[in-house]
Amino acid sequence: MTSRVGRFRQSAAELRQSLAGEASARAASSKLRERGLDESEPSTFLESDEPGTPTDVPPDLTAAAFFDVDNTLVQGASIVHFARGLAARDYFSYRDVMEFVWAQAKFRMTGRENSEDVAQGREKALSFIAGRETDELVRLGEEIFDEFIADKIWPGTRTLAQMHLDAGQQVWLVTATPVELAQTIADRLGLTGALGTVAESVDGVFTGRLVGDILHGLGKAHAVRTLAIREGLNLKRCTAYSDSHNDVPMLSLVGTAVAINPDADLREVARVRGWEIRDYRTARKAAKIGVPTAVLLGAAGGGAAAAVRHLRR
Repeated sequence: MTSRVGRFRQSAAELRQSLAGEASARAASSKLRERGLDESEPSTFLESDEPGTPTDVPPDLTAAAFFDVDNTLVQGASIVHFARGLAARDYFSYRDVMEFVWAQAKFRMTGRENSEDVAQGREKALSFIAGRETDELVRLGEEIFDEFIADKIWPGTRTLAQMHLDAGQQVWLVTATPVELAQTIADRLGLTGALGTVAESVDGVFTGRLVGDILHGLGKAHAVRTLAIREGLNLKRCTAYSDSHNDVPMLSLVGTAVAINPDADLREVARVRGWEIRDYRTARKAAKIGVPTAVLLGAAGGGAAAAVRHLRR
């Protein structure tokens, strides 16, 4: 009996991902409430500021779209773009940025994250925010989005997001990026909100600890499922988009899964499961997983080249 029960027991890593997902969904729902939505009714999408967007579309209360960010909505890794912005403000060195870039390059080449790289990146990020006010990170995120991320949005993916908004559906970002930065991206694009990594804060100041863990893999699936319960969504009527095999748990939750700019493993899964595949990379061969130079530049969205020039100087 004991061994049978043991098989259903969560590992420490699974528990952290579960906590991360619940914290992310809780933060996302709270953000909606702060914006004045009626707590007695399911939350509807926030209208886009895009010109020509219909404002009289009846809300579809049970359907939503969930978009991964890195290499799905944004060219390259949003955290690398953010690090570039911090380096430009002397918060990080460009050598630190190169470490982020190299970790992302290895991930794009192999399709697998190195646990040591993840741990080092997490510790560096947490040491940066510890003791800082949450409002400071929000302000930096807004500035850095305008300078480094705005022109990195894939137009094709942006169009898909707008399609869901025009249908009256909620549109959410789901990413390992800090929730403050993810929320800024969502706000700038007129989306409903964001599910991201939640860093613990007390009285508006970061403690230097995460709630659970980085929102990733199973954590994203937990976040989407928890948010669906909170907001009255029917996951069978929802759509999810991602470029990474690591997001298969999230993609498998919804009624419609779409692979955007997929890595090799996700492309294979999509073919087997009959998921739609869309590729917005202009030079397919250059962007093919396994070509180190193209991957390195793609991982940073130009950050690698900028950092190398800076280091050479």
